[in-house]
Amino acid sequence: MINNERLLDTFMEYVKIDSETRNEKAIGERIIADFKKLGLEVYTDEAGKKLNSNGNNIYCFIPGTNNSETMLFSAHIDTVTPGIGIEPYIEENYIKSKGDTILGGDDKAGVVAILEALRTIKENDLPHRPMEIVFSICEEGGVNGVKQVEFSKLSSKKGIVIDSGGGPGTIITEAPGQTRISAKIKGKTAHAGAHPEDGISAIMVAAEAVSNMKLLRVDSETTANIGTFNAEGPTNIVSPLVEIVAEARSRSVDKLNEQTEHMIGCLKSACEKYGAKLEYSTENCYYSFVLDPEDEHIKMISDVCEYLGIEVSKIPSGGGSDANIYNLNGITTVNIGAGMELAHTTDERLNIEDFKNTAKVVLKIMTM
Repeated sequence: MINNERLLDTFMEYVKIDSETRNEKAIGERIIADFKKLGLEVYTDEAGKKLNSNGNNIYCFIPGTNNSETMLFSAHIDTVTPGIGIEPYIEENYIKSKGDTILGGDDKAGVVAILEALRTIKENDLPHRPMEIVFSICEEGGVNGVKQVEFSKLSSKKGIVIDSGGGPGTIITEAPGQTRISAKIKGKTAHAGAHPEDGISAIMVAAEAVSNMKLLRVDSETTANIGTFNAEGPTNIVSPLVEIVAEARSRSVDKLNEQTEHMIGCLKSACEKYGAKLEYSTENCYYSFVLDPEDEHIKMISDVCEYLGIEVSKIPSGGGSDANIYNLNGITTVNIGAGMELAHTTDERLNIEDFKNTAKVVLKIMTM
């Protein structure tokens, strides 16, 4: 019943609309226009003002025509960089991007799957459950948009976020929390040729600190990464300043705290060794969640997938999503796949068959 041609056409149109994080206004306006064409009322908040974005979170509250419980369906409308001037094209069973940009399937595939399911319901006058639709801004880089969602307006106790790799049968039952570390290492300037021994090289200190850190895959639940290592200056001056931005993630709260403390400890030790000064701050971006694979909500989604002939895989994830924040706010929420592959890279692609199946799953759940 899903209109597959329209599904793909809409996706191709959506990814052409530039929407890197904090530049979501244009895609938001298009989504609102498409929802209004369906006769749906749309509400936006003022999250953009708080997040220095030109867009806002988008809400749509749809009364049900049956007695099923209200359910939340959510996706985010921003993309990572480089996401300007995306040119999508189809190659066999994939949608890819030309040039050196991402595709933007993360997460416009989720947005379009929800939209197509609603279009199908409207044009076929299908009975459906009460639904709450939320499209968030600023998900990339810390799931910041969903933190500004007006939860007092939501009544759902269960939700589905469509923002993961694989097909819709890929059900995320666990996801990590994340801590961001921002640090400044302050050394001491000196002439690098005449009196280098009088200086303290912030670059040397920072390099030693980073080399002592456990990074990338720490264990099966924990990862860590340096995102920014910045120092600028002439070669004839001992570097006085390095700025570092790093992250730690873990599905274990204890391991997340331990990894964060380890990374800060490496920074402190190197600074103490060479007499440099350290300024740092930490930010908890989001908390981990763990759902019972036998939870009735997960069982319902699994049953729908199996009914549609879609293989089910209940797995933990190494990435956070808006689902982390919904769960924290008392809405049992799972993240399911939408066909994305190689997200956050210029090799990103969308598996068309998985994408079509995602729209079918969403439609089935909406009409139960």
